Amino acid sequence: MKKHIFILISLLLLFTPLFAQKDTIKTTETGKKEIVKKGFNFGPLPVVAFDADKGFQAGALLNIFDFGDGSEYPNTRQKLYLEASFFTKGSQLFVINYDNKFLIPGVRWSSSAMLANDKAMDFYGFNGYLSYYDHERIALGKDKQNLDNYIYSPKYRVNRLTFLFKTDFTGNIWKNKLFWEAGYHLNYIKQGYNNQQALNLDKINKNKDENKMYPANEPTIFDLYRQWGIISNDEAWGGLNSAVRFGLLFDTRDKEGAPSRGIWAEAHVSLAPKWLGTSNPNYRYSATFRHYVPIVKNDILTFAYRLNYEGTFGNSAPYYMLPFITVMGANYDRDGMGGYRTVRGIMRNRVQGLDMATYNIELRWRFVNFALWKQNIAFGLSAFSDGTMVTRNYDMSFRGKEEYRNAYNKYMELSGNRKTDRPHITVGAGLRFIMNQNFIVAFEYGLPVSKFSKDSLIKNQDGNGAFYINTGYLF
Repeated sequence: MKKHIFILISLLLLFTPLFAQKDTIKTTETGKKEIVKKGFNFGPLPVVAFDADKGFQAGALLNIFDFGDGSEYPNTRQKLYLEASFFTKGSQLFVINYDNKFLIPGVRWSSSAMLANDKAMDFYGFNGYLSYYDHERIALGKDKQNLDNYIYSPKYRVNRLTFLFKTDFTGNIWKNKLFWEAGYHLNYIKQGYNNQQALNLDKINKNKDENKMYPANEPTIFDLYRQWGIISNDEAWGGLNSAVRFGLLFDTRDKEGAPSRGIWAEAHVSLAPKWLGTSNPNYRYSATFRHYVPIVKNDILTFAYRLNYEGTFGNSAPYYMLPFITVMGANYDRDGMGGYRTVRGIMRNRVQGLDMATYNIELRWRFVNFALWKQNIAFGLSAFSDGTMVTRNYDMSFRGKEEYRNAYNKYMELSGNRKTDRPHITVGAGLRFIMNQNFIVAFEYGLPVSKFSKDSLIKNQDGNGAFYINTGYLF
């Protein structure tokens, strides 16, 4: 893996100068010398990465940064990101992100399109610890020496096809610090397999020994939630979500790619009424506050934190929209709490509810900076803690046929019949390669604190930790 990463970085350094204009050297306010990038910088790369939730990743990506005459460096005039990736756990991902600051005078325009085909998407239920995760059965199923236990992880998987498209606009209100935001967001979600069951078991069991195959008569959590009426028939197989979003943005960051000081705060409402084509109307809101505090100048040591709240107007929302976190700008909406982009170290989409609160805190140390092949290169270390919890529950009351009530009661007893979630907290550390303040490769590991809990109702309920190789900062 280290060899692959070195090759990727070397290729990026070789390709980028081929398309860049003549750069200059500037001295910053703090006396630091830095190469000012100009014109277009291209970064085509093969993708060789790893995500504990999706497996090993192979594919290709292309970053195109337009720095113009360099007057806005390290920020860009426009940028384009293209990716096509395939994962060993059965997923495919295709992404186009575009961001432009000059095409519409006084308005920033950002668009994104994403297609993801997950053959075994994580689904653990709703309301965090109120949905029991049988970690013991998972461990037994992975024991290759034990022939009596089949692979149990499909119990917590569902087939999901996702297409997201968005276009957002941002305009100045006050001194290029306070902005309005508006956009249109289209989500098409297809859940389950052939509108009959959670998974294509023929594909899931392919090439497995007979004793390790997931049995067709064993319902997944998704199947059980349908039997119990928690997931209604009109929502079970997904739908179309067509929404407009409006918001306010306050931004005093010193730079966008890797900020070291300033505030970045947003508040949004998302309205998805029936008349816009939405299958199951819903109305949601979000608020995010990010703060970057320089401890040692010249980007050497920075304390950064993010506070986020995702909420729902009213008492219901289509379950398939709960995993997605509001993102305005040049990136698509991210999967819910758990995973690299939200809460590092707990299982992907482990925490879902009508309302959710989240925090992320990091101490970022950039321990070396240098110029190589006309590129600004840096390496950084970070220590972090992430946390989230459901603050308002999705309705998990029984609404199915009486023949399924006993199974439902036993399932709810496993989580102690609790009424409220508890914080899901992780700790971890990471290493980053940073080029020209914008292209960032991250290596991070997160570990859930609940793994060490003495409370049997939460111990090992968030997984065993996760390692990620990805791009960018979390926030």
